[in-house]
Order: sequence, then structure tokens, then C-alpha cells
Amino acid sequence: MNSIKNRVQLTGNLGAMPEVKNLENGNKVARFSVATSEDYLNKKGDKITTTQWHNIVAWGKLAGIAEQLLKKGEQVIIDGKLSTRSYTAKDGSKRYITEVIAQELLVNKK
Repeated sequence: MNSIKNRVQLTGNLGAMPEVKNLENGNKVARFSVATSEDYLNKKGDKITTTQWHNIVAWGKLAGIAEQLLKKGEQVIIDGKLSTRSYTAKDGSKRYITEVIAQELLVNKK
């Protein structure tokens, strides 16, 4: 268990087409969002669905694969690690974002 320190696996649906950028150094980065949903019954017995949105980042060859294969609404399985970073917003405030850095992805073509 000591070798598994920061790992996340998500199965969800793509919210939009990946945004892909070609960097000056020849590398490629793809950013996209994945929605995961869970159902539960409330006290009245009504089925409630909650949805969480996750920011995904893929680099290099994986970014190219995401660009070619991923389409809005498709089910995708992401294996990666969590990363939190900060940035300065246009209004000068410091913001934080948590992303999943994809290391593997599978597309469920129905």
C-alpha cells in the first residue's frame, strides 16, 4: 500500500469536447470536465441524484488521444492523481483549483 499515495479513478460522462493546446515546446495539453453521478433515497423515499464535476488534465500522447477519441456526453474512465494549484484571478485575488492529472483513460463506446 505504500506505493499508492495519490491515486484517483473516475467513471463519468464528458461535459464538453476537450480543449487542446499545442505548447511552444512541442508538448500538448488537453483539459476537459467529467461528471460523476450518485443516486440515493431521501427520508421520503424519493430518488435523488447528485452530480459532481471534475477538472481533468491530460499531457503529451494522452492529450492527443483525448483530442481524437473523446466526444461530449461519452462515458470515460480516468485513472490519475489529484493536483491542487493556485493562480491569480483577473481581479487580483488568489484562487485555488483541484484537477485530476490523467495517467490513463478508457472510452466506453456504446
